[in-house]
Amino acid sequence: MLKKIVLTTPLPEDGLSVFNLVKACPPLDQNSAYCNLLQCHHFSGTSVAAKSEGNIVGFASGYLIPDRPHTLFIWQIAVSEEARGCGLASRMIEHILERDCCQDIHFVETSITEGNKASWALFERFAQKRAAPIATETLFDETRHFFGKHATEVLVKIGPFTASAVADHQPIYTNANLRGES
Repeated sequence: MLKKIVLTTPLPEDGLSVFNLVKACPPLDQNSAYCNLLQCHHFSGTSVAAKSEGNIVGFASGYLIPDRPHTLFIWQIAVSEEARGCGLASRMIEHILERDCCQDIHFVETSITEGNKASWALFERFAQKRAAPIATETLFDETRHFFGKHATEVLVKIGPFTASAVADHQPIYTNANLRGES
């Protein structure tokens, strides 16, 4: 069992640890070490490092969409095997949204492949907690954009919501009916 997990703004020195964490968390797409350094530097205000005893056990990267400043795009969330099952991914998203730079956020977006059940469940719970509608559409198509080398990325849009939203009802759509399941 991990000792206390502290959520903090990532530093450039965390970049290589983030790279190694993502590498250990399939099915996540591994970016270059340089990309992870930039996430910990240029996007540190909208990203979070979860540390236990100084080691990174979780990381969430995000950014404000330039032409839609009320929308936070969650780029990637990674949680080490030993830190799973304690709600860390949800806590990291909430931690980002509590920051001053995110006080005017009314929408969260992310992209998820259809087979990533953990991410679908995470963002469905987030929408439910925020009592916010959730909608999907194809963002990057397997054939058109990835030439068959990567599964389709589905854009998940959650919102609008308010910072003080309390989950007292279900989101408009559920994870099951988003993907045509019954």
